[in-house]
Amino acid sequence: MRYLSVRILLTLLALGLLLAGCAVGGGAGLDPGAAPSELDRDQMLSEMAACHLLRVAQTADKSVTDATVLNAARRFDFSLEAVVTRANQLVQRYHSNGAALGRRAVAACNRLAALTQIAPALVRFEESGQSRSVWLRVSAQITKGFADRVIRELRTRRAVGLIINSPGGSVFEARKLGRYLRANGLRAAVDQTCVSACIDVLAGGSERYATHNARLGIHQSHVPGRYSSHEGGQLYVAESFRYLREMGVDPDVAIAAASIPNNRILLIPLRDALATRLLTGVVERL
Repeated sequence: MRYLSVRILLTLLALGLLLAGCAVGGGAGLDPGAAPSELDRDQMLSEMAACHLLRVAQTADKSVTDATVLNAARRFDFSLEAVVTRANQLVQRYHSNGAALGRRAVAACNRLAALTQIAPALVRFEESGQSRSVWLRVSAQITKGFADRVIRELRTRRAVGLIINSPGGSVFEARKLGRYLRANGLRAAVDQTCVSACIDVLAGGSERYATHNARLGIHQSHVPGRYSSHEGGQLYVAESFRYLREMGVDPDVAIAAASIPNNRILLIPLRDALATRLLTGVVERL
């Protein structure tokens, strides 16, 4: 595969700063059941190249792409070399407007997700060409600065996912990390216990897994002082509702959590976690 040049990669590094807060989720666009016609193939190749660029820019790593790109390439018989070549062309075309390329890249991943019916997710490769499957494991309370610490470690280890086990803690930090996971196509998983604010981290994963013996639990959060009024408390629940909806999880989970006193935990059966899309799969082990 002919990788992006050093000069182009430097351009993408700047683009990556613009993309740091962009969310990638589902999307509407091309008909999921239709193969592209010859007239559409050029557009399809540009969509794949733009989504590919999103992951390269976010990671400052040329040996990455997105799961939707790989799926579409196999499904519609495109070579990865063609995707990379088109990616180079797109960077040249947008060389003076990185923000526009960033918006196009996010939209492209969303459209490919609708087409392939799989979630946008980061795929890394080793020098051998084999896919990289390193996950970062974190077992800790979610305290101030937690999100930034975990993000640094994810980047340092070139991880494709986060195994999170935590009794909870700061909702702000949990959602900051959850949004980072989703925007950057990183998966999340639990193999022990994830309760309270930890659920918000799990919800952010592009794919969300638990082992059969994992315990997932919810309850009322400690409401920050600025929400100390009755109206403020209702607003806080509404924000929880909106966050889960943003992550594609049934927001009624937030309503259920609000009904459980803070000194108790409501354990969520794995079948219910799957039904509410808090989990996308249950696995034997991680």
